Amino acid sequence: MNWSILANKSLCDDGISRTEALSVLDAGPDELPGVIDAAFTVRRRFWGRGVNLHVLCNAKSGMCRENCAFCSQAIGAYSGVDRYGMMSVEELVAGAHAAHAKEAVKFCMVTATRGPSDDELSVICEAARRIKKDISIHLCASLGLLTRDQARRLKEAGIDRFNHNLESSSRYYPEICQTHTWEDRVQTIRFAKEAGMEACCGGIMGMGETREDRVELAFTLREIEVESIPVNFLDPRPGTPLVDTERIAPADALLSLCMMRFVNPSRDIRVAGGREVCLRSMQPLALYPANSMFTEGYLTTPGQGETKDLEMIRDAGFFVRPIGEEILDSEVGDSVFSL
Repeated sequence: MNWSILANKSLCDDGISRTEALSVLDAGPDELPGVIDAAFTVRRRFWGRGVNLHVLCNAKSGMCRENCAFCSQAIGAYSGVDRYGMMSVEELVAGAHAAHAKEAVKFCMVTATRGPSDDELSVICEAARRIKKDISIHLCASLGLLTRDQARRLKEAGIDRFNHNLESSSRYYPEICQTHTWEDRVQTIRFAKEAGMEACCGGIMGMGETREDRVELAFTLREIEVESIPVNFLDPRPGTPLVDTERIAPADALLSLCMMRFVNPSRDIRVAGGREVCLRSMQPLALYPANSMFTEGYLTTPGQGETKDLEMIRDAGFFVRPIGEEILDSEVGDSVFSL
C-alpha cells in the first residue's frame, strides 16, 4: 500500500473505502512509520500542529445501573471506585475555572447513569449558565441517554457538545452491554445534533472486537457526522467482566488512531482513555494522527498529569492551541514529519 496515496484519497470527497481502512489496521511493523507519516499529512491539513486539551469532571460516580462490561462504575462491577451523588453547581463551576487555567478548550461534565434525572439535568444546566457567564470555555456534557427535550434544555443552557460513545460496531455492542442498545446510543446522538449541539462520539479499542468492527465504527461515525471522536484503549479494570482482557499493543493502538483519521479526516480526533498504559513509550506518536487529548485523568483512573502532558507535547514539536486561536497557513504546508 502506498500510504501517501491513501492520505490524498482520504482528503478527497469520497474518502477511503472499508477495504483500504482495514489495510491500515493490517499494516506490519515495517509500515508503521509510513502510516503515521501519512496520517499526519491529513491531521496537519485541518489542525496544524496545535493540540486541544480537554478536561473531564466525574460529576456523579460509581452508581450506574447499566451493565457495560468495560466500565468500573457499572452495576455488578466490584472495582472500588469512589461512589458519590451529583456534585453541586458550585463544584462544577470551580472545576471549569480550574480547567480554564490549564488552557483547556473543553470542560466535560460526566455522570455515571442511564440518563439524567430532572434534578441532575437542572444542576448541569445551571452550572453551564454560570460558567459561560464567567469564562470563555467550550462545555461538553456526558449524561447517558437523552430525550429530545433534555437535549434542547442542555443546548439552551449553553452546552456546546454532547458526548455519548457508540463504543464499538452494532454487531459487537451486544457482547459488552445488554441493558440498552447500540441504537439507543445512536438516537441520543441524533437528538443532540437536532438540538444544535456538536456530537462527541467514539469508542474503545481492545475489548475483543475484530478489526472489521473497528472499521465499521469509524464509518458509522463518518455517516452520522459527529464532530469529535474520542478513541479509547481498554485499560481492563478490576472487578469488571473484561478484567482479564489483554491490553492492546502500542502499534495496534496507533494504527487504530491512524485509521480513524483517514476515515474521518477533518474531525477532532482525541487520544483518550488508556493512552498512557497502552501506548507506553510510543505515546508521543499518537499526536501525529490525533489533534486533541484529555489531560488530568479519565474519570476513575489518573493520567500521567498535566506537567508530563505539556512536556510531551512540546518535546514532540507540537503546542497547546488556546481556545479561539485560528490555524495559520504556515502550519498546514505540504512538508510532513518523517520518522
